[in-house]
Amino acid sequence: MADLQAELAGVRAELRGTVRGEVGFDVTSRALMTMDASNYRRVPLGVVAPRDADDVAATLAACRAHGVPVVARGGGTSIAGQATGTGVVLDFTRHMDGLVSLDPESRTAVVQPGLILDRLQRAAAPHGLRFGPDPSTHSRCTLGGMIGNNSCGSHSVAWGTTADSVSELSVISARGDRLRPGRDWAGAPEGLRPLVEGELARLRTGFPDLPRRISGYALDALLPENGADVARSFCGSEGTLGIVTEAVVRLVEAPRARALAVLGYADESAAAEAAAGLLAHGPLTVEGMAADLVRSTADLPRGGAWLFVETGGDTAAEARTRAETIVRAADVLDSLVVTDPSGQRALWRIREDASGTATRMPDGSEAWPGWEDCAVPPAQLGAYLRDFRGLLTAHGLRGTPYGHFGDGCIHVRIDFDLLTEAGIARFRGFSEELAELVTAHGGSLSGEHGDGQARAELLPRMYGAEMVTLFERAKGVWDPDDLLNPGMLVRPAPLDTNLRFSVLPREPVDVVFGYPADGGDFSAAVRRCVGVAKCRTPEAAGASVMCPSFRATGEEEHSTRGRARLLHEMLAGELVTDGWRSTEVRDALDLCLSCKGCRTDCPVGVDMATYKAEFLHHHYEGRRRPAAHYAMGWLPRWLRLVARTRTAWLVNSLASVRPLAAVAKRLGGIAAEREIPRVAGTTFTRAWRRGMPTGEETPGRGRVFLWPDTFTEHLSPTVGLAAVRVLEAAGLDVLPIPPGKPVCCGLTYVSTGQLDRARAVMRGTLDAMSGLLEGAPHVVVLEPSCAAALRTDLPELLPDDPRAARLSAAVLTFAEALERLAPDWTPPRIDRPAAGQTHCHQHAVLGDTPDRRLREAAGLTGELSGGCCGVAGNFGFEQGHYEVSATCAEEQLLPSVRQAPEDAVILADGFSCRTQLEQLAGVRGRHLAEVLAEALEGEGK
Repeated sequence: MADLQAELAGVRAELRGTVRGEVGFDVTSRALMTMDASNYRRVPLGVVAPRDADDVAATLAACRAHGVPVVARGGGTSIAGQATGTGVVLDFTRHMDGLVSLDPESRTAVVQPGLILDRLQRAAAPHGLRFGPDPSTHSRCTLGGMIGNNSCGSHSVAWGTTADSVSELSVISARGDRLRPGRDWAGAPEGLRPLVEGELARLRTGFPDLPRRISGYALDALLPENGADVARSFCGSEGTLGIVTEAVVRLVEAPRARALAVLGYADESAAAEAAAGLLAHGPLTVEGMAADLVRSTADLPRGGAWLFVETGGDTAAEARTRAETIVRAADVLDSLVVTDPSGQRALWRIREDASGTATRMPDGSEAWPGWEDCAVPPAQLGAYLRDFRGLLTAHGLRGTPYGHFGDGCIHVRIDFDLLTEAGIARFRGFSEELAELVTAHGGSLSGEHGDGQARAELLPRMYGAEMVTLFERAKGVWDPDDLLNPGMLVRPAPLDTNLRFSVLPREPVDVVFGYPADGGDFSAAVRRCVGVAKCRTPEAAGASVMCPSFRATGEEEHSTRGRARLLHEMLAGELVTDGWRSTEVRDALDLCLSCKGCRTDCPVGVDMATYKAEFLHHHYEGRRRPAAHYAMGWLPRWLRLVARTRTAWLVNSLASVRPLAAVAKRLGGIAAEREIPRVAGTTFTRAWRRGMPTGEETPGRGRVFLWPDTFTEHLSPTVGLAAVRVLEAAGLDVLPIPPGKPVCCGLTYVSTGQLDRARAVMRGTLDAMSGLLEGAPHVVVLEPSCAAALRTDLPELLPDDPRAARLSAAVLTFAEALERLAPDWTPPRIDRPAAGQTHCHQHAVLGDTPDRRLREAAGLTGELSGGCCGVAGNFGFEQGHYEVSATCAEEQLLPSVRQAPEDAVILADGFSCRTQLEQLAGVRGRHLAEVLAEALEGEGK
């Protein structure tokens, strides 16, 4: 052990002395890289983020001297385990992520390995160009990773694989040689050409002829009739032959217009049978998926499975004509042709999210990769799927195929039991039989994601022992010391070892939340993150929220996936050894805004806000908490005290004295840059009761109770009064919650992890409302974060109290109440543009469809931005968070307001959003209720 520690210290010291980029041998750096998107887990010794090719060469030299393996990693979305390793991981996403150049004339681009595909696509688009391959992870996968896996994507029927798009590579070999692989043996290491020329017959006959053959090394690309293309042969080598530091890639002309034909079939077998027949019409894509993977079929044509067939043209009419031709040629139950770009994007999101949705069966049970992307000749796909289904049934397994039907490549997640010995034995038996089945149909074990550890053991069943021996010899030519990603492709570890679940506790972890979707098992909740990394998208798209802290910092530990990885390692106890007391997990969670965006935007529904609250509860149990947890976590208590003593004037006066405010902020753990919000002189409830009529309720009118949330009650009473005005104008009887004990959703206690106190507050609320809850009331909650807490946190923290479920079901947002209880009411016409932001909790938990319809009915035009305002309750006020908070606001909210027309209505239903707008932009945002109430007043004049 002493010798090992000395060796580790030696390589760490050498790396830190020779590498200009970051060198991380700490627990967090290593824990973040233990897994990719596969079933496998390997713990690295350290992580290097090189700044340039010289850093890569220095890393290889140091690791070679100390006998430490090296693994190249891009976005970490590999599904076969090849982005994990026990040595030093090269993380190219921090620095070597640039687009070096783009030449529209030659239709080429020079890229670094960490460049995200979408960045290349955006740069090429103004020139009418694009990179052909486009995996569903296009918003976060890297070009280096695509080269390593020979990635394909949905447009491969038109533009092929990554290997078809690579012209030349810059590669550093394990022994430090700098090579430029290309055609005609360019950049070949010494010994490769004699090896190939001695095996020409085997190479000409040993590879199946199909568009999606990714398994093994592409040594047939080195045949003279194939141009002896060393760069093409290198693609798909999974980082085992050399390290790519730069690549020249070819671009293709993007169609000026596209149409999407969605064809409905009875099941996926029928869709598969039809796919090959559509290729003669020259489509850009032929993608298939079944109903089990779709959250809602409302936007799809009738059927149990669908083909997504995209066509292109110089005009929209030409693209539509081609799509309609395909519809006529197809034998379908129903069809839909879409030419509107936004409509196409919405439909494509359904397909792209399948890679995450597929990790859960329809009943919520877990499903895993492993045989994720086998490929057969397209004409064989229907027969193969029937045999595949039969094999699943024989093993008592379930899975729903989807994927690239036009290329004969099928993705499927299967409900393997990877937690028990019997389940793992079944996993192995199924894998061995499926390898034989794929080979019998003339297919490839991998059609997109590579072999990695998941399939490399079974390559002899596809290629035979002699071809696999040839693969080993080729690896030896490139990497004679077996330094680069050992155990991948050749001499692999068994497919049923290094499983990432084996280190997790077998007994349930004692937790506070109920985790109803995970059977009450916190380990199962953490297992939800399979690594598809949608949270690592560097720019928010549309209304999405996840993950604002990652977009602000660009650091893996601040992504939802990174935090889930650290929680996984905390439960494993190997790297993170101090459990709930872990400072590594605490620090990673510190910048989580608890926006809940991942609850909806993550394809598998990871809920990091809940996991953070759970962790903070245990982490500080029996210990002193940060000052902000008392100052802002107990905010409802302090504000009630101010209201009871009628000292709002005093609090506001003291807060206006800068030296006193500075002391208060320092003592309360509040960021010095923040202004303390003013407390209302009169609470909402007092003002409302003062103006309430003394008569009886009007018979027959709908009755709602208005929830006096902390923010409306004490900080924004005008919002509550406006809501009463609008709801009454809509014909509803609006009643206060009966006086007595104060009611509270417990949000501030939850977000600071004070779960015992949160549950006590929630129980007190349920006691205070017991009489109301028996009558199936409607409870209107104006503050989105409080509504979300009542809708989700309440029943998940008190799962055994039936009153919690009743109150949760009673909660309505302002717009929901008007739509559901006053459907015939017509709001006043405002006829102005609107700008602002949909509250992150509204997006993630409540949904904003009723709000959109209400705005439309009132003539408020334009879309509200997505993302998160950056305040997120207590987060943006805490010391150390201001910079990230402001960066989040600058991503979407503030630009949308600055770019809004002068007469635009600035909407912000959340108190946090309004505070951020006021403090960072000097703009007053308003709740939709205030805007409608003002319009009603105008009508009455």
